[in-house]
Amino acid sequence: MDSERTQLGKSYDPAPIEDKWYSQWVENGLFKADASSPRPAFSIVIPPPNVTGSLHVGHALDNTLQDILSRTKRMQGYEVLWLPGTDHAGIATQNVVERSLAKEGVSRHDLGREEFVKKVWEWKELYGSTIINQLKKLGASCDWSRERFTMDEGLSRAVRKIFVQLYKKGLIYRGKYLINWCPRCQTALSDLEVEHEDEDGKFYEVAYKFADGSDGAVVVMTTRPETILGDSAIAIHPRDEKNRHLIGKKVVVPLVGRVIPVIEDNMVDPEFGSGCVKITPAHDPNDFLVGQRHNLEQIQVIDGRGIMNENAGKYAGMDRFAARDAVAADLEKEGALLSVKDLRHSVGHCYRCHTVVEPYLSEQWFVRTRTLADAGVASVQAGKIKFIPEQWTNVYYQWMENIRDWCISRQLWWGHRIPAWYCDECGEVIVEENAPEKCPKCGCTHLHQDEDVLDTWFSSGLWPFSTMGWPDDTETLRKFYPTSVLVTGFDIIFFWVARMIMFGLEAMHEVPFRDVYIHALVRDEKGQKMSKSRGNVIDPLTIVKDYGADALRLTLAALTVQGRDIFLSTERISTYRLFMNKLWNASRFALMNLEDAEAGQKIDDNELQLQDKWILNRISQVSSEMTRLLDGYFFGEAARLMYDFTWGELCDWYLELAKPALRGEEGEARRKTVQAVMLAVFEDVLKLLHPIIPFVTEELWHAFPFGTDFIMRSGWPKPRLAEIDEKVISDMNFVQETIRAVRNLRAEARIAPQQTIPGVTLAVHDAAKLELLKECEKQIKLLTKVETVSFAGEGCKPEKSLATVLDGAQVYLPVGELLDVEKEMQRLRNDLAKLEKDIEKSRAKLANEKFVERAPAEVIEKEKNTLADNEAKAERTKANLASLSE
Repeated sequence: MDSERTQLGKSYDPAPIEDKWYSQWVENGLFKADASSPRPAFSIVIPPPNVTGSLHVGHALDNTLQDILSRTKRMQGYEVLWLPGTDHAGIATQNVVERSLAKEGVSRHDLGREEFVKKVWEWKELYGSTIINQLKKLGASCDWSRERFTMDEGLSRAVRKIFVQLYKKGLIYRGKYLINWCPRCQTALSDLEVEHEDEDGKFYEVAYKFADGSDGAVVVMTTRPETILGDSAIAIHPRDEKNRHLIGKKVVVPLVGRVIPVIEDNMVDPEFGSGCVKITPAHDPNDFLVGQRHNLEQIQVIDGRGIMNENAGKYAGMDRFAARDAVAADLEKEGALLSVKDLRHSVGHCYRCHTVVEPYLSEQWFVRTRTLADAGVASVQAGKIKFIPEQWTNVYYQWMENIRDWCISRQLWWGHRIPAWYCDECGEVIVEENAPEKCPKCGCTHLHQDEDVLDTWFSSGLWPFSTMGWPDDTETLRKFYPTSVLVTGFDIIFFWVARMIMFGLEAMHEVPFRDVYIHALVRDEKGQKMSKSRGNVIDPLTIVKDYGADALRLTLAALTVQGRDIFLSTERISTYRLFMNKLWNASRFALMNLEDAEAGQKIDDNELQLQDKWILNRISQVSSEMTRLLDGYFFGEAARLMYDFTWGELCDWYLELAKPALRGEEGEARRKTVQAVMLAVFEDVLKLLHPIIPFVTEELWHAFPFGTDFIMRSGWPKPRLAEIDEKVISDMNFVQETIRAVRNLRAEARIAPQQTIPGVTLAVHDAAKLELLKECEKQIKLLTKVETVSFAGEGCKPEKSLATVLDGAQVYLPVGELLDVEKEMQRLRNDLAKLEKDIEKSRAKLANEKFVERAPAEVIEKEKNTLADNEAKAERTKANLASLSE
């Protein structure tokens, strides 16, 4: 890239900067990955957002972290592939298009399958790139030339390939099974697609009379009396002593008159209710399994629309919830309803439309997951995949060890159609990648394809390798698979992460990624989950517009701590936005003093002062530490390190101490050396900050005389010093501590920061420290605004002075001529009285056994810290009172 140096405006305005640089990055191919490159590979596949989606704060966090890693690795010399794309989101997308058609008075059935699918593709072409464009506003450095969609032809081929492969190995089968069914979406749902919510309901106590007419009855409890119409048995635990005598008897189903047996089964909890459980195999997953064990009749009384069917007798045609009330009323009339109690219980809802899910007996396609899951567990146990933070490893194990067969068929029109064909003549099932011409069994050419499509998670489970060209042996696969890391939220460990591991091992015989970084949830400032109903949603696009993408990115990165949720507020973002101003203004100051400087300007070691040596040592330390933190996925620690170093050490200390030299007050050789030091430090700071705040650092990079290429191509900074001089850092720390002590005394005396005061006395009883402070007298004067610094032996205290103690020195600020001593002493007495009251209050709290027993550990710790701080302040106040009274 060839360009002149950028001229910085007086104030930082993110919008034009961000638009300008993003387009230049893309135009110059900075994000493109070269599979033929000899550089080591680093790869990430984006968790594909739904094609229906728009950017929310969770996406912003997830993609910011991926971008930080991608930009860092490019600068470190890796060939980086960050592969983007979107998911076809079967249920969600079909719902969107169906709602759109409904406004025109048209249903998908009016159009027919082929025309409806065309409409969905049209919708996808118009609106499907919304979230991708929003990711670009955030600064995502994906290789957009490789953008994929889960229903691309290549990915669709991969889906057919793995389906056939699994089917022929006996790992995919078709069978009648009780599945989760959404009556609104008219499709099966996996266990993971059912969201459980607590709701108010009823507990109905119902009596089943004995078939032989003997006295008494078997009593059961149910929340769904409408399913009584489909009962096949009553079950009792075999070790239930109080009910054992009932096993083998027969009872009559109320309202129906059907005679059913009382059986024994370990599924029953003998402590729950009466210990007797009604078994309805067609309408409850546990009952279904009991029914299979005991060969019970499966009587379906609710259809796929949530309507009572012909098996429900007089209730046929009623909505399931209306039937519940009607059945309960009739049970009461018959004398079978013994009681009704209020109940708060968990009810499953469709994760898309929130309709109450119905357990439904249906012919579906399933994946036998046990073998696949065992391989997935073994790969993690062998260390081939690492979860970060480590706590998620056990969560993954628990899920995989308790996994059930996965229902993969969905009764939709939008999605990957199941590659199974049925012979109209002999009923043969033919599973092939492509449509067969005739039945292999009878030769009939009249075949029809299965109407169902595959669960969306089936195709996204292939994402790490289908996007790179599998099942073909491509150069991209050879270079970039397995991927280096997956960055995602904990909520899809089961939906997606586990399935990618199972499919990766099956198809590629290799894990799909080496590391899985699980980030936390983004909540509001009070720790509540963000939701539209609460009105606490933070829209990342609004934040980008108001504060800039860099401010949002820095905030999200700085608040990311492994294993801890992020509490986000606009106030926090506003605070981190100030950092951009600070960096901008510091750069402008530096540039005003670097007009005659050149990149690579030599540092003259003979001209270096303590502060120069210190900042060079510190930037070397920070460079090493940033590499360690980002390699370990410590995003928050890395962001805060750069924030503190840039603002606190570079801006507040070094630039202030550099001003006399830059003004030419210390000679030309010294000015040139300080320029060279500043150039070196700013070069490294901008590089280290770039992955986190890429836009502003790119703009500033081109304002400095570092060259004309992009910052991403400049390389990751290496420590400038081969060895860190710990003595230099220690000496500077002591000088800083001394300066802070003087500043604190000035603040305690309420002396205005801009006011120059006559002097300060330093009583130093350590010879080395005394020599150090004498050498740095000029720096102390500059940063404390004192005219003279006096050095005295230990115990030489000026009259009427405020004092503070350092390690090896005392700092005295004579105030007799600066303020009304009597008035100051009265103020100190008042402060002391308040401190002593607060100290007494904290001591009483901590001495209270009930407080110590009941209060959270962090509250107790906070109280202890408050007490210690106040005790230290009280001692200092007493010392100053004593000093002023002398």
